[in-house]
Amino acid sequence: MGSPGALAGWGLLDYKTEKYVMTRNWRVGVLQRLLQLGVVVYVVGWALIVKKGYQEQDLDPQISVITKLKGVSVTQIKELGTRLWDVADFVKPAQGENVFFLVTNFLVTPEQVQGRCPESPRALPWHCVPPAVPELGALDSGVRPLCRQNRVCHPSIPLANCWAHEDCPEGETGTHSHGLEFVLCFQGIKTGQCVVFNGTHRTCEIRGWCPVESSTVPVKPLLLQAKNFTLFIKNTVTFSKFNFSKSNALETWDNTYFKWCRYDPLSSPFCPVFRIGDLVAAAGGDFEDLALLGGSVGIRVLWDCDLDAGGSDCRPHYSFQLQERSYNFRTATHWWEASGVEARSLLKLYGIRFDILVTGRAGKFGIIPTTITLGTGAAWLGVITFFCDLLLLYVDGESHFYWTTKYEEADCPSPNSSVGEQLKPVLYRALQWNRSHGEEQSPGEHMAGRWSSEAPVVSVSAELSPRLRPYCSQQWPTHQLSALALPLTPALPGSPSSSLCQHSS
Repeated sequence: MGSPGALAGWGLLDYKTEKYVMTRNWRVGVLQRLLQLGVVVYVVGWALIVKKGYQEQDLDPQISVITKLKGVSVTQIKELGTRLWDVADFVKPAQGENVFFLVTNFLVTPEQVQGRCPESPRALPWHCVPPAVPELGALDSGVRPLCRQNRVCHPSIPLANCWAHEDCPEGETGTHSHGLEFVLCFQGIKTGQCVVFNGTHRTCEIRGWCPVESSTVPVKPLLLQAKNFTLFIKNTVTFSKFNFSKSNALETWDNTYFKWCRYDPLSSPFCPVFRIGDLVAAAGGDFEDLALLGGSVGIRVLWDCDLDAGGSDCRPHYSFQLQERSYNFRTATHWWEASGVEARSLLKLYGIRFDILVTGRAGKFGIIPTTITLGTGAAWLGVITFFCDLLLLYVDGESHFYWTTKYEEADCPSPNSSVGEQLKPVLYRALQWNRSHGEEQSPGEHMAGRWSSEAPVVSVSAELSPRLRPYCSQQWPTHQLSALALPLTPALPGSPSSSLCQHSS
């Protein structure tokens, strides 16, 4: 191992301490104060007050959602006659949860049985026809790959149309992929026969549920009264970190409150009963448009709870968003005829799908997050000081002066050290003060000229450190002071009254 002298030579045993220098540079001073003000505003205004950085957070509450929809509607159509629709008919699924479907329109195909029947001539919006049909006009070759050879595509004649048996390959299924959509071309399997559908069309015969589903969409929603239905959302959140639970059902002694209250963002923002028409309008949609072909609406329930106030202001906030403008699905009711044949009624249901999303956060004062927030602010203040130091030491025009003033190597004086080494701090302070008063002489010339003319002898002040007091009674000739001053450069500012050396009278 090396000796202590070798370690000291490498600077490993040196101790470095901070030195504070008062710098009268107004530009850097203004910049520092502005940056410090910005940090204080950020920490106090944003981190502590707005973001509540003094609180512990629970961002993962346990959630329970129950929905109930109420209303009655009557429809009159040829296939079903006069029919009353209640909750069991127009709400899917019947057990209300955070996702449910409200039926607003439908197509019904009653009493279907499995057998053979002609396909509907309106299976697709683009269809294949013989190329030699002049009255069809210009053809779109962009969709030609969807059709068989010797056929081209045109939007006016259905794909199910045929002119000969070879147009209906036996066993062909009626599905294909069209872009990102999976299109149902036929409702069964082709038998290989081209049969008469009606007086104007011939279509491929299929084996499936007959008669095939109608493709005629009503021009008005059949369940338009659904806009006046009411939706009750019961939501409970539990923040297990703080052992706190809250429900959106207001605590009231009035048993009839939920029968007459309706949600309104201004007059009744905490009522959990919503009118369907108002809910769709708040999401930015038109109820009649959505009711015709369906759609999807998102309901967001946000809980923002400050438990420092005891949870009294922990209440839900509702927002709504229109997600889709088309939504439908099919369902069927099956039974057995007296003849032993299975039959069904097919319903294609259009309606509005409601997705309820519940999120929440709860906060309560904690010493750890408070300490972290304040510590972050203190760290930023330190960064500002470091940044301003870099400006003074590397960017400012007087950077050399600031550098030599800030960084100084100090050796502890010993009784055996020379007088000159012990008087260096004295001369440092005196020279700095004299230079600050505008004298441009070199340190040696300044000390020799001024002190030799005004005071040939300099005495050491009686207010010296204990290590220099043994030399207080000694007198030092001017030429010694001049020799000592030559290698020195200005250091800490001061005045003669505060310097260690004073003129002798």
